[in-house]
Formats: sequence, structure tokens, C-alpha cells
Amino acid sequence: MFLIAGPCVIESEKHALFMAEVIKGITRALNLPFIFKASYDKANRTSIRSFRGPGLVEGLRILKKVKDEIHVPVLTDVHDVHDVAQVAEVADILQIPAFLCRQTDLVVAAAMTDRVVNIKKGQFVSPWDMKHVVEKCRTAGNDKVFVTERGASFGYNNLVVDMRSLAIMRKFAPVVFDATHSVQLPSSAADADHAVSGGQPEFIPVLSRAAVAAGVDGVFMEVHDNPQQAKSDGANALDSTKLRGLLKELQAVQNGLMSARLTP
Repeated sequence: MFLIAGPCVIESEKHALFMAEVIKGITRALNLPFIFKASYDKANRTSIRSFRGPGLVEGLRILKKVKDEIHVPVLTDVHDVHDVAQVAEVADILQIPAFLCRQTDLVVAAAMTDRVVNIKKGQFVSPWDMKHVVEKCRTAGNDKVFVTERGASFGYNNLVVDMRSLAIMRKFAPVVFDATHSVQLPSSAADADHAVSGGQPEFIPVLSRAAVAAGVDGVFMEVHDNPQQAKSDGANALDSTKLRGLLKELQAVQNGLMSARLTP
């Protein structure tokens, strides 16, 4: 099992380096592989007024610094085919956002860089239909692909996780569970003048434990040292002070399952 974690968006160089160092310290002590995640541009924010990030050039500079100084692999999302080659020069894993998972040109462009590709399952896509998305990547010559479950739309402003999807998708690709986006309440705090997403972070431990018990290959979490002040997705982020305890629980679940399977 591995962990993909970091703030939703790059807020500053200092903050990105700080969060990467904090999470690395926790995961190293637990002997858990760690990939740092942060976005240089949040192109799908609900409101035009919302913070999007430092942009491509500055964002990649910061991610490279995290990679070089903290010595961890980095993951970031790409929204535009024209950005893919430049992002691939820095990022170890290219992430296709959930809203763009059906965009053939974007998936193929990411695959052709020969980097690892993480395709997030759209809130509107069935788990079995993700096989076709994965096939686009493999047809482009790249078998280094995994998919991430982040919940499915359940009416308006709500998501629900069908744990069956983890087993279904694992038949054709490694699967990661996004424990923090799955508790997001999209645009639930919207009013006439402002629109932001809400969340139910108290359910992050519940869903992540269930996902590990279901047999996922990795867990994705947006982690922040002060979620209330986060510039993006703070309402559904995990407070960094709770990360160590939760990861120990997830390892205990996984170890318990392995022990049960080995016991006659």
C-alpha cells in the first residue's frame, strides 16, 4: 500500500516544502511509500473568484524543488494537452482529473510521455466503463496506469462511494481510493455571491478503512496543516495532525487481512 498526499493546490513554495517534509516524516516512520501531490492550477474551481494556484511555470518550479530537496516523487494533474510535455519533465505521475477522464486526446498525450498515469474516475462514470479509459492509455503504448475512485454523484451537491467499484476496477488496473474527495459536498456552500464546496471530513477514516479492507493498492488524501485556511478544498481535507493515527489504522487493517489469509 502506498500514499498519495499533499495540499489540494500549491499555496506557496514554503508551504509545499513544509507539507512534503511533514508527510514524508510520518510515512517514513511507518515504512509507507509516499508520493507528494499538489496542483499548479485548479482549472475546475466552482467560482471565478476562487484561488487556482501559481500557474504552470511557477508551479512546476516548486514541484521540482519539492522533488529535489525532500526527495519524494511528485504527482500533479494536467488539464490541457499543451501542458503535458512540460509537466512530464518534472512530475513522476501525471493525473487526469475526474471531470476530464473521458478526454481521449488528454489521456493519450499523458500516456505518450511514458510517465505513470493516474486517471481519476469521473463522478459520472461507472466503474466498468473505466476499462475503456484505461485501454486508451495502454493502446498509446503505456501500461503504467492506475485509476482512482473519488465517489459518484448522488443527486445534487453530494457524493457516495460504492465499494463494489474498487473490486470491479481492480480487475483491469491497480486502484487507489481518494478518501478526501469522496467526502466532498460539491458546491454545497454556494450562494448568490460565492460558491465553494463543503465536506464531511469526519468520514475520511471510515471510508478509507473500508477501502483498504476492500483491497485497494493505495490511498489518496489531501492533507493540510490548517484546513480551515486552505486555499482549495479545505472543507474535505485531512488535518495533518490526524494523518499518523489514521495511517496506522489503515496498516492494521491491511495487516489483519494478510494475517487472516495466511492462517489455516
